[in-house]
Amino acid sequence: MKNFKTLIVSAILLACGMNLSADNKNNLIHNAEEVDGVMVSQTIYKNEGSRLANFMKYNYQYDEQKRMTESEALKWNSISNKWENDMCIRYEYKGKSVTTTYYKWNKKKATYVLVPEMTITMDNTNM
Repeated sequence: MKNFKTLIVSAILLACGMNLSADNKNNLIHNAEEVDGVMVSQTIYKNEGSRLANFMKYNYQYDEQKRMTESEALKWNSISNKWENDMCIRYEYKGKSVTTTYYKWNKKKATYVLVPEMTITMDNTNM
């Protein structure tokens, strides 16, 4: 079961990487903000001719050991001209294990909702 979950996470990360790689061909511009040596946010703009348009924004939180505890993604809504919550991934560290929990934004409930099938616990041999 653990190998199956690892395979799923690997496939998701590969797909995300492929999407970012493909998106780079669409003239995406990344602007990262760092505090104390860690990235706390990243805004991604689309190059639309002579102007940059908001596209995605990521916010990151860390614990006292500078391990990521949360990654939140927001999408730009060009109709309302504001950032809207999209998804949130939370990381919990216990011993040599890391649990990754995935949440999707629910507009009707105005909160993040757990997607249990995406929750994974893995051993981190680097800890």
